Amino acid sequence: MTVLELRPQTMAEKILSQRGAQRVYAGDLAVVEVDQVMVVDSIAQSFIERMERDLAALPKYPERVSIVIDHVAPASTVSVAQAQKEAREYAARTGVRLFDVGRGICHQVLMEEGLARPGWIVLGSDSHSTTYGAVAAFGSGMGATDIALAAASGKTWLKVPESVKVTFTGDLRPGVGAKDAALEMIRVLGADGATYQSIEMHAGDRFTRGERMTLANLCVEAGAKVGLVVPGGEILTGYGYEVPGWVYPDEGATYVRELTLDLSALNPRMSAPSEVDNVHDVAALRGLRVDQVFIGTCTNGRIEDLHAAAEVLRGQRVAAGTRLLVIPASSEVMEQAMADGTLLTLQRAGAVLGTPGCGPCMGRHQGVLAPGEVCVSTSNRNFIGRMGDKDAQIYLASPAVAAATAVLGHIGLPQDVQRDVA
Repeated sequence: MTVLELRPQTMAEKILSQRGAQRVYAGDLAVVEVDQVMVVDSIAQSFIERMERDLAALPKYPERVSIVIDHVAPASTVSVAQAQKEAREYAARTGVRLFDVGRGICHQVLMEEGLARPGWIVLGSDSHSTTYGAVAAFGSGMGATDIALAAASGKTWLKVPESVKVTFTGDLRPGVGAKDAALEMIRVLGADGATYQSIEMHAGDRFTRGERMTLANLCVEAGAKVGLVVPGGEILTGYGYEVPGWVYPDEGATYVRELTLDLSALNPRMSAPSEVDNVHDVAALRGLRVDQVFIGTCTNGRIEDLHAAAEVLRGQRVAAGTRLLVIPASSEVMEQAMADGTLLTLQRAGAVLGTPGCGPCMGRHQGVLAPGEVCVSTSNRNFIGRMGDKDAQIYLASPAVAAATAVLGHIGLPQDVQRDVA
């Protein structure tokens, strides 16, 4: 080997080297083994057509393919119901996994099922497949054709991305969470600041798996191909899988950009319409009247997110004229929230509870917005028309801020909610 071949590698370079046939660096083309292919219901028909009509192929490794019915679950129209029926039938005749209505959001479910692991390559037919980088899996979204080719062959090809290094320092203050850190990261990088790059996040032992999922999830909003969180904390011991030593980045690896974010200096953040990187302190947007609040999605529908919302909502009521929708990210999350009383707290506060899944995030059912309405959501996108009418406005925030906004009826902070101390 030459000195060039042995130069230090980033996490993205290491994973693609390990799953391919040779050592690769940014800019190289790599043919790699795929450990899991994930297909969501909204693209399942196209995937099946590619497999059966265009490729005339069966999945090479059925155990490496999962279909998840989550984007419009339960079905909202006859055509959606037909598409989901076809997905069920395809799973039955090919032996691929099927996670049906109510199991939850694809990214949450694959994490819970152990289908995304450190060093794996996980391709999904959903742009927020970067979420798998929370556990140091190379997760990336692709279209129906590329997903089908990966399922049929067990492999894919990728241009090895350049890497951006983000280092988190300090500790979050009370009332500030991983969503705030993620939004601040996107603000600094910009909506196209990491296009087809790997965002490699160095956080030490900070953040739970769920919080790391929030960080990795939002990386695509800076254009990233993948978002990778360097393993630490509960990732090392909490989930029954080994974190291979080779997955860590080498000292001296090459990055196209490096930035440091001081968590201790961070205030609650909010993304204003209609770009995710249009980020402000929540305090600067206080007072804006809100019609709908949505707590859920692959960004913030986990049990710790519901706990954060319930802490604000306990003993309170949703403001008149404002509706609060809460949708757990999975059946497992819902069961946990049932068992510990969180759902009862949310229900008593006036929340409308939905079937585990994506809900109104993509604007197809379960709470779409009317013209002129304002929504505060814990989701990941606030584009024009994302959740309904093009004249509706979407603000992105943490579960705690979203819950406070529901109680107040306007944008506000948890400390703005008055407690009944009697």
